[in-house]
Amino acid sequence: MSGHSKWHNIQVRKGKQDARKASSFTKVGRMITVAAREGGGDPTANFSLRLAIEKAKEVNFPKENVERAIKKGTGELVDDTQIDEVLYEGFGPGGIGVLVDAITDNKNRMVGDVKHIFSLYGGSLAGPGSVKWRFERLGVVRIAGDRLSAFGNQPDVELKLIDAGAEDIVESGFGIEIRSSVEKFQKVLEAVKATGAEPQEAGIEWVAKETIEVPGEASEQMQKLYDALDANDDVRAVYTTEAD
Repeated sequence: MSGHSKWHNIQVRKGKQDARKASSFTKVGRMITVAAREGGGDPTANFSLRLAIEKAKEVNFPKENVERAIKKGTGELVDDTQIDEVLYEGFGPGGIGVLVDAITDNKNRMVGDVKHIFSLYGGSLAGPGSVKWRFERLGVVRIAGDRLSAFGNQPDVELKLIDAGAEDIVESGFGIEIRSSVEKFQKVLEAVKATGAEPQEAGIEWVAKETIEVPGEASEQMQKLYDALDANDDVRAVYTTEAD
């Protein structure tokens, strides 16, 4: 087991995210709509939609809202609002690379919001391709330490995951993070669930190829930058090259 884990930042952020349920509702609703638009409204045939619905359940998103978001995506429910997926690239304090994954109904407003947030916390918005090359697109499954009992008690479990397509298994004090190619992600997730372990998080992410250590003050500013971006209703996820 090797590699860099985002567990620390995830745990720090989770409490703040839980307190922003209204924002979470906006985000997961848009995620469901986009997934349904791109792959259809049947979650059994649309893996991305199934993942989005699972995230909706985590924040207690009402079932009727899920159904409405799906219908918006498939066109069954007429909605003139245009929702776009956008990836912003920038630099945080200490030269940290930052990717901001957003779903927005107003790209002009959103780029202004992101630029303003970066400027407030010692960062800057960058042009396309300036930062993305520092990351790779991977499937990621995280299992928290308190959910590892079923996973850890089975022989050859790591071998089974590797056979399913896992490329890296990262262990830390917070739990285990399993990484795979995007193409193998669904198979790896199914292999994890077959062990009886329930993932805390699972999805397709931008993972830093290399991470950077930054001094305490810059790290504190980076955390503020992250929190401000994550608080924006249009931001789906934020990824950085900062080391834990």
